[in-house]
Amino acid sequence: MTRKTVLNDTHRALGAKMVDFGGWDMPLNYGSQIEEHHHVRRAAGMFDVSHMTVIDLSGPQARDFLRRLLANSIDKLKKPGKALYSCMLNEQGGVIDDLIVYLLGEGEYRIVSNAATRDKDLAWIERHAKDFDVQVRERPELAIIAVQGPQAREAVLGLVADGDRERVDALGRFSALDAKSADGIDLFIARTGYTGEDGFEIVLPEAGAVAFWNALIEAGVKPAGLAARDTLRLEAGMNLYGQDMDEEVTPYVAGLGWTVSLDEGRDFIGRQALEAQKVGGVPHQLVGLVMDGRGVLRHGQRVLSDAGEGQILSGTFSPTIGKSIAFARIPAGEPGEVRVDLRGREVPLRIVRHPFVREGQVQPGVAE
Repeated sequence: MTRKTVLNDTHRALGAKMVDFGGWDMPLNYGSQIEEHHHVRRAAGMFDVSHMTVIDLSGPQARDFLRRLLANSIDKLKKPGKALYSCMLNEQGGVIDDLIVYLLGEGEYRIVSNAATRDKDLAWIERHAKDFDVQVRERPELAIIAVQGPQAREAVLGLVADGDRERVDALGRFSALDAKSADGIDLFIARTGYTGEDGFEIVLPEAGAVAFWNALIEAGVKPAGLAARDTLRLEAGMNLYGQDMDEEVTPYVAGLGWTVSLDEGRDFIGRQALEAQKVGGVPHQLVGLVMDGRGVLRHGQRVLSDAGEGQILSGTFSPTIGKSIAFARIPAGEPGEVRVDLRGREVPLRIVRHPFVREGQVQPGVAE
């Protein structure tokens, strides 16, 4: 059965085009996805991400459990409110999911993971938690609203309680805190996002989500759907689970080697496989591509290089750049000239560093 977030009726009342996304009925757009994209880059837009999974961990061995569960080192989180991006791996080093974990307090953590992987994530976490003194609690009663863009901070600050405004204003990147809305709603505000823009991801009780969403609209924040979220995250150089990585792909192959901590004395799940791959070398590499000619890069298209054949993973027309961009997985080695096969026609591509866009600015070398 298709799942619905607490904001489902609100999306429909706003005229959203709804689609199935990982078993959830979600808004694709509210009219023009291009306008929604630009509004996030230039002002402030918001996304209903209540379909994502919130899991709270607590107990005297919660940190030990996360040291085992995650490829990144939970020991990096020294103070409550700090956040860490990491992959959760299987024994072969493949990515079960990517997630963000927050340190809430002594022995207390919050994980926010993807929607389509909810059931397998919970099963994996609960399976391995049995070896530790830790409690695992899913929080389905919570909603999440992401407010993103250069004007996002101003909009959110106008809706928090007077006594919390200064604290929220001072919140650093990849940090979070508890606050109250002006109407007394409990808010867990994280300065994180999936767009390459500044902003917040706000976890709050479902009972207060509709009122808070409507208050954001009154503050000038415009709703945006899955389509804009996808073009924004690709411009920002952010991987999408199930498309750019999965259980057959290690972080090294997915371009996420920076999230792996081979810290001494920590035997996380998948470590041996990653160590072997690091010594032997990765068979493939993830590259960012720009197509200067006409056409749109799409998932599954063949990519030809001097090192061998690969394929487009995520591809789209970039509204900010005005050209088609993509992530591709190609064989390791010097790629030389790179082309894409568009219905039998080989079209040249440029390999560029990603992110393609950072905080509304096209990065050097991307546009020529």
